[in-house]
Amino acid sequence: MQALPIEQNISLQQFNTFRIDARARRYLRVIDPAQLAALAADPALAALPRLLLGGGSNLLITRADVDLLVLHMALMGKEIVGETPDKVLVRARAGENWHSFVQWTLEQGLGGLENLSLIPGTVGASPIQNIGAYGAEVKDLFHSLTAFDFEAGTTRTMDAAACRFGYRDSVFKHADGRHLAVLDVTFALPRAWVPNLRYAELAQALEAQGASAPTPRQVSDAVVAIRRRKLPDPAEIGNAGSFFKNPVVPGEHCARLLQAWPKLVHHAQPDGSEKLAAGWLIDQCGWKGRQLGRAGVYPKQALVLVNNGGASGEEVLALARAIQADVQARFGVLLEPEPVMI
Repeated sequence: MQALPIEQNISLQQFNTFRIDARARRYLRVIDPAQLAALAADPALAALPRLLLGGGSNLLITRADVDLLVLHMALMGKEIVGETPDKVLVRARAGENWHSFVQWTLEQGLGGLENLSLIPGTVGASPIQNIGAYGAEVKDLFHSLTAFDFEAGTTRTMDAAACRFGYRDSVFKHADGRHLAVLDVTFALPRAWVPNLRYAELAQALEAQGASAPTPRQVSDAVVAIRRRKLPDPAEIGNAGSFFKNPVVPGEHCARLLQAWPKLVHHAQPDGSEKLAAGWLIDQCGWKGRQLGRAGVYPKQALVLVNNGGASGEEVLALARAIQADVQARFGVLLEPEPVMI
């Protein structure tokens, strides 16, 4: 194979949805898994610290000089790869846009992923974050994925158990999984589709439309309308969607909070713990719509931090830390950021 086309001193501003201005010392657009094999076989390149980049929608760059080898996963392609009596298997490569892939499955007459419509990012990033919204998560429809193992220099297939999915979590976010690069993801979509309307706002939106027996397309359209109403478009204002995870606390802690704040938004978990609405906690601390420097909190959704124009990663991080401090002081709850920070 020819020498890898590694570029030098490349701006990453267009490759992260926060639109943070930073430069990568080394950048490689990955369009063929063979490029990763060649990289792993080169001792000098294999020794370089790496950053795997998809759509940059779950990333906060906190430094102007990114002294990493940025591997921009741009593998493209999607197809139906198999069928069983009750499932249809569909596969997309890592660089495919997530929302476009979801819409493609609907065009094939396949439901299952519609609740995850309009989530920014790529297919390859979806299992890493175990993305979720409106009562659904990637793990619910996940079948398997192919990953490149930089330590072994080979590819491997991983099922759900190997991925160790958790709430906005997977093995890929931990030390024993950071040597893996997702190449493609396969989903098992149900033949006997049933709408997932567990999320009250989604069910109410469809009821208001008179869709008593909604189709997958109608559910997707409703999700898209809700997201566009509540969340900023990264193409118009820099952001990474929900910045904080909804915290999970012991039931006793939630009970104490409810005594002081009866309107606290909370959801019981199977193990007796309670998941709290991070946006509600932030709103109660008065942060919705506020700014700190050139970074701010989106006026329509307190969970979303935004770049109001020219903000640095350090400014966004300072805002996040100020919010964390206020929420912890008032509620005794530490908010955990969702984005990867470098």
